[in-house]
Amino acid sequence: MQILLRKTTAYQRLLTDAERDELSHAVLVLFPDGALLRPLLRECAKAILGAEDGSRTAKLIDEESYSDCVFYPLAGEKLTADSTARILDEAALSPVEGKRKLFVLDAFHTASPLVQNKLLKVLEEPYESVFFLIGATASSSVLPTVLSRAKKFQEAPFSEEEIERALARGHAGEGDIRKAAAASGGVYSVAEKLLAGGDEFALAVRLLNEENYVALCRECGNGEDKRALLSALKLTLRDALFYATAQERYAAIRSEEIEAIGREYPAGALLEGIRLVGETERQIQFNANYAQALLTLVARIRREKIKWQKLS
Repeated sequence: MQILLRKTTAYQRLLTDAERDELSHAVLVLFPDGALLRPLLRECAKAILGAEDGSRTAKLIDEESYSDCVFYPLAGEKLTADSTARILDEAALSPVEGKRKLFVLDAFHTASPLVQNKLLKVLEEPYESVFFLIGATASSSVLPTVLSRAKKFQEAPFSEEEIERALARGHAGEGDIRKAAAASGGVYSVAEKLLAGGDEFALAVRLLNEENYVALCRECGNGEDKRALLSALKLTLRDALFYATAQERYAAIRSEEIEAIGREYPAGALLEGIRLVGETERQIQFNANYAQALLTLVARIRREKIKWQKLS
């Protein structure tokens, strides 16, 4: 995992900037994998504070207990007005052990506009030796005023090959690594969940085949991992497209069900379906109702099938 996270632009650039003493006082890291955002911020914190692997400082940062590296909020929680007030008070204090004091603000995309506004002054006029490392999954939930005050690193999803190699390192022999990597969309945590043996791929086939897909969409809307199902659906459509265009040798999923979808759905409908899944993923990112978005998606894919069948 550490190898994958250290391939990011943010980690590499922060490591260089810290060595050259050219760090910006406020850095915003935009990383699409919410489950790995905090681990990435810990790696970036080590780079900023010059913590060498195996050192006491590195271990304490991993434990989020280093005196000069303060994490807010607690894992899984949101940044609040009260915690923001504590940040402002603590930001006036000098570093205890090193030459830099770092505040790591996780899941900033969940912070309210009020909370974000409270931090503007200290981001714009920071105390000497005080730095802010801010993490969010997307810029859409971050105020423009915050964006303008921070150096921004927009991380792209990992490549399929990078995900596959990382899974091979951490999950050798645990499942179909190639399929999980291909369906992940470059998001490692999604690949791990798909590899864990959920029924997302079976559900994707059912969404494309079953007559009563409305009830199935409602059932899927109650699932815990919504992102993994959309990723599985996208890969199912992609591999069915390979079958439909006689390029099945490139398919990650080799099965009679996928082959049957490739025969039933014209290539144009499959190609449009892939685009529609991407559109739905963006809607979910902007807090659209998942069950309704999934129902709309499947209905549109079904309509595309009928349309392209008529054109054939």
